[in-house]
Amino acid sequence: MTEFEKTLEDMKKRHLPDSPQDKKNYKCTKCRDSGWVEVIHEGHIRMKRCDVCESRRLMMQSGISQEFQTKCFENFDTRNEPQLINAKGKAVEYCRSFLDIEHTRNNSIMFYGQVGSGKTHLGTAICSCLMGGNIAVTYMTYRNTVTKIKQRMTDEADYNREVSRYAGARVLYIDDLLKGRITESDVNIMYEIVNYRYMNSLPVIISTEKALDELLEFDEAIGSRLIEMCRGNIIQLQGKELNYRLFS
Repeated sequence: MTEFEKTLEDMKKRHLPDSPQDKKNYKCTKCRDSGWVEVIHEGHIRMKRCDVCESRRLMMQSGISQEFQTKCFENFDTRNEPQLINAKGKAVEYCRSFLDIEHTRNNSIMFYGQVGSGKTHLGTAICSCLMGGNIAVTYMTYRNTVTKIKQRMTDEADYNREVSRYAGARVLYIDDLLKGRITESDVNIMYEIVNYRYMNSLPVIISTEKALDELLEFDEAIGSRLIEMCRGNIIQLQGKELNYRLFS
């Protein structure tokens, strides 16, 4: 008997509804921790992977810290600020249209500007929404990741493996792009990642404090690629009144 058949038999044995006490023992009450659920397809009962468990698995693999895993659109406070209302609306619409634009040139989104305006919250909320639809996302904290990659430069195989993780991800979220002091190695690493994604139409979610002209000053080849990929979804947040750390 295959592993799938064993799982199916186990689910059949447990087909009766759970008692309230039983439910407390499952991490996932939808599939009862089996990883599979029954669906009706063309009049037949078939098995498919549990989307709740799959979403949790993608979240764990994404690299998003537990602190930010709770960030979602529902708990993003716009404080009735027009800029924040617009930014949230753009983020929600991006998720809704993602599958239609995923393989186009303009398939990415960027939030830039004011410190403490919720750029990371919105970026993470997009990630959570996509992973809820079983779309894998890789999270990249710019400064920590670039430093980690530079430490692997003496081992070509290890270096290429680390760069490929971010360059080839289905969706890449770069948080705090260009934070800290910039070196020539930073430029080379980011060019490898961004150019590969640009050439293969792989989406990028970006949050950064840098203005668009600063992205171009960092490196015109990198900045212009990102701006083109995000065209139509470049959201500027400007003004200290948006810094929730000052007014919360």
